[in-house]
Amino acid sequence: MDVSPLGTPDRPRVAVLFGGRSSEHGVSCLTAREVIAVIDPERYDVVPVGITRSGDWVLETARWDDLQGGLPEVRGDLPAFSWDDVASFDVVLPLLHGPWGEDGTVQGLFEMAGVRYVGSGVLASSVAMDKPFTKTVFSAAGLPQLPYVTIAPGAWKTDRERVEARVHALGLPVFVKPARAGSSSGVQQVSSWDELEPAVLAAAELDPKVVVEAAARGRRELEVGVIQQPDGTAVASVVGEIVVAEDASHEFYDFDAKYLDGTSTNVVPADVPETLSERIRTYGVQAFEALGCEGLARVDFFLTDDGLVINEINTMPGFTPFSMFPGLWAASGVPYADLVDRLLQLALARPTGLR
Repeated sequence: MDVSPLGTPDRPRVAVLFGGRSSEHGVSCLTAREVIAVIDPERYDVVPVGITRSGDWVLETARWDDLQGGLPEVRGDLPAFSWDDVASFDVVLPLLHGPWGEDGTVQGLFEMAGVRYVGSGVLASSVAMDKPFTKTVFSAAGLPQLPYVTIAPGAWKTDRERVEARVHALGLPVFVKPARAGSSSGVQQVSSWDELEPAVLAAAELDPKVVVEAAARGRRELEVGVIQQPDGTAVASVVGEIVVAEDASHEFYDFDAKYLDGTSTNVVPADVPETLSERIRTYGVQAFEALGCEGLARVDFFLTDDGLVINEINTMPGFTPFSMFPGLWAASGVPYADLVDRLLQLALARPTGLR
């Protein structure tokens, strides 16, 4: 790759990074296609950089015209991108979801290279990706949660009786999840105890650490977007709701419902009382600040028969024009292209190194 010098203050050089090794590779590619389409080429010099499923970095185009209902993929036969060239960029927009991208790994690379990037730093990204650690921070911040049990790597074999006793205390049904996967990958609902072991083993194929959560009764899935202002203050969007069609074959909001079969709908704003909306917005900002997030995040909640509980936080949420996070901000007065520009400008204004 021929590397041009750093962009000028009037036209910064931007690497849009996407793909990656996680199960959310295709979603990341789709996000990149849509984001690149709205970045003003008169204001930014944009270079698409893809990471293949095997981890190779290549110079991509992010142009997939006819997907025929599927998800795109980074091609491995494209020209290689050298890691040494990262320093030629003024800012990186890492549109990576899941492990090896959203979890602090590439953020650490950018920190070492002294390159600015959009989104949270190493610690916040890592903690937000790891559900048990996220829950620990949420608990310390006083945020309400559902009961859960963490199954440490190897504990299902070495300490199974104790683990099962703790899980059984949650009552049925429960949700079994890989601790560090996104987009509901590997998540299974367990409605009888003979389903527990297959669910744990399946989750452990994606992540040796597994989390088991009590199921929420009568739950509604509510979400809020959080971004930072130029002065660093975190602000929350309107509240949205994920609604899965009653006749859909999904017991919960899984990967297919999110991205593939059209059975879920984003309702923005959600039909909730203003007092509840304000509480969700307040909790969203509290969660963002408790983890030390930067730039952006989407915070997810359940409204259960027993009240409001926080579910998780995503430091790089889905970012197509049809995704919840951009939809929340569009309804809050920030159109898609303006939202992308705000995040780039936030990153460009952020100092490198400790902050």
